[in-house]
Amino acid sequence: MSSAKQNLSGYAPEESPSAEDMSFGIVVADWNSDITHALLAGCKDFLIGAGALEANIKTIHVPGAFELPMAAKMMLSNHKLDAVICLGCVIKGETSHDKYINQAVAGGIMQLGIFTEKPVIF
Repeated sequence: MSSAKQNLSGYAPEESPSAEDMSFGIVVADWNSDITHALLAGCKDFLIGAGALEANIKTIHVPGAFELPMAAKMMLSNHKLDAVICLGCVIKGETSHDKYINQAVAGGIMQLGIFTEKPVIF
């Protein structure tokens, strides 16, 4: 069965805990900035809508998606955070470059979450 155009999560804002006492890191890649900066704006709006204080949201920019795991690690090392959100965009081109980047970034982010026992969201 295809899951296209189906919302498989049961997100209900009224049932979610408040983010008022939480701190977040956001790492955003500047490559494909039309997309990633829109994701950043939406991410901040969502966190603030969930009760997060703007002062508790740390944001750093990196050149591209490949740098997301390292920057997330640096954020977790330098700040007391409840979670780090990584935002990047890799667009498929004529080569397999996108597959290599996506696999490396996803693996790095997964390992970081396991190692730090903090949510590192991709």
